[in-house]
Amino acid sequence: MTDAADKKSSNLSNITTLFFDVNETLLDIQPLKDVISKTLDNRKELADLWFISLLHHSLIDTASGGWHSFAEIGNAVLTMLAAQHNIQLSDDAPSLAEALSQLPPHADVIAALSVLQQKGFKLVALTNSSQALADKQLNHAGIIHFFDRVLSVESIKTYKPDLKVYCWAAEQMHVSRENSLMIAAHSWDVGGAKRAGMHTAFIARKGQSLSPLMPAPDLICEDFNALADSLLTKEKL
Repeated sequence: MTDAADKKSSNLSNITTLFFDVNETLLDIQPLKDVISKTLDNRKELADLWFISLLHHSLIDTASGGWHSFAEIGNAVLTMLAAQHNIQLSDDAPSLAEALSQLPPHADVIAALSVLQQKGFKLVALTNSSQALADKQLNHAGIIHFFDRVLSVESIKTYKPDLKVYCWAAEQMHVSRENSLMIAAHSWDVGGAKRAGMHTAFIARKGQSLSPLMPAPDLICEDFNALADSLLTKEKL
């Protein structure tokens, strides 16, 4: 596919279905970073590097014809970082899967999801987490009831931002990509969705920024409250 989506109108009044990234967009991953930091000799800088490396190696895995779950890749990256920095991992180190499954929602999430649901939008979680992990995450966060579907890339064994993921997700919801909005706090996620033909909204979480090499999103929002306000304003136009 090309960047034809760049040429499309940014009219969002026909949006019916909202696709949400989970980790860092809906859920606050700081508690996970705290666990990683503690495991890696209390080195906070390695916690950020761990998450970046997790995304990096998930793409390497699928690009090279492999497939492992997000948690499996996370554990592999943890082992690699420990070896690179001469850190001895303890046998009783906290489980990454458990830490991932217990992340809280960002403070702005619940109220905004409630408003969007009440306004009749279909809400879909679209995540790189495994299906079982995603269900646990959203249940623990107390937000799973807002979603019509929880879709995991595990079903098609390729990670976002592979364009196949966004096309597949729209097909699963029986909605055109032109009537879909992908919402994420990662430039690579909204960029991939845009190139696949979806509308996109970037949530500017702390520490996140947009890549000048990716297609610009239709919306740039400070948080989910601003997202809801923007969508409801567009709906009235």
